[in-house]
Amino acid sequence: MSVRVWAFSESDSVANEAAAVSSGIAGSGGGFTVVGLDGEGAGLAGEEKLVLTGNGPLAGSPEAAAGALAQAAKDSNPDVILVGSTRNGKEIAARLAVKLGRPCVSDLFAISVADGKLRGKRNVFAGKLQAEVTVPLPCVATVKVGVVAALPATAAKAQVRKVGDVRSKTKVAERREKQKGTVDLRAAKLIVSAGRGVKKKEDLVLINELASALGGAVGCSRPLSSDMGWLPEEHHIGMTGVSVHPDLYLAVGISGQLQHVAGIKDSKVIAAINSDKSAPIFEASDYGVVGDLYAVLPAIMKELRARHP
Repeated sequence: MSVRVWAFSESDSVANEAAAVSSGIAGSGGGFTVVGLDGEGAGLAGEEKLVLTGNGPLAGSPEAAAGALAQAAKDSNPDVILVGSTRNGKEIAARLAVKLGRPCVSDLFAISVADGKLRGKRNVFAGKLQAEVTVPLPCVATVKVGVVAALPATAAKAQVRKVGDVRSKTKVAERREKQKGTVDLRAAKLIVSAGRGVKKKEDLVLINELASALGGAVGCSRPLSSDMGWLPEEHHIGMTGVSVHPDLYLAVGISGQLQHVAGIKDSKVIAAINSDKSAPIFEASDYGVVGDLYAVLPAIMKELRARHP
């Protein structure tokens, strides 16, 4: 069966992940289009690229983005619209489905199309179980981020289409500067992640030093980013943050609640350092060290320096 698929995200890298899924379900005679907003499409994958522009910026407003996509989709009528399951992406997908009168399913992976229906799986109960979902075409679905490798950007020139007046009707009452990060944990091969076992923000230098020595990236559990603000939200790993699949994930001072483990379960190797031998993180780990991180990390760094002076 051939279907026409759109792969969309406000982030080029996430759109290219959705494109990888799209290429697998489009089938012979179908095809997929990678859709972006407010640019030239240079960072998008695929031979068919579509960039939507409007009278005002689209990328910063889920309301405006959904309006632009809905207008364009009514003309092109793709069978499936896959949206990267980012925070904005989930809202965009829901708004888009309402505007098009289509069913919408969220956070899918292992997606396929057969007999006029889209099938996929999604994690439930914080990843302890998987549910199989079936929905008739045409439909909108959000794709779980960080599960498949993104297609590389191509040199193909994008078609640019200007849609009508889809400016956001939301009024901004106040703006507050948000701490920003530049890390892309989904692409990291090695991650050293900090939890509440780190007693104060200044002690994150221990995590940073180890990550740097190992050539890895720094992540964290939800409290360190959302509650304490020690790290930008882009570093937050878990069910409500980023899902990762590195070759090695080292959890330092992280208890290992279900919400966090759901975001790291696809890692090839999980190792943990925690002073509590009963911490749930050890149940999810391949290797574990029961000990005070303030003693263990300096010992690891000493060993690394001795091997690589």
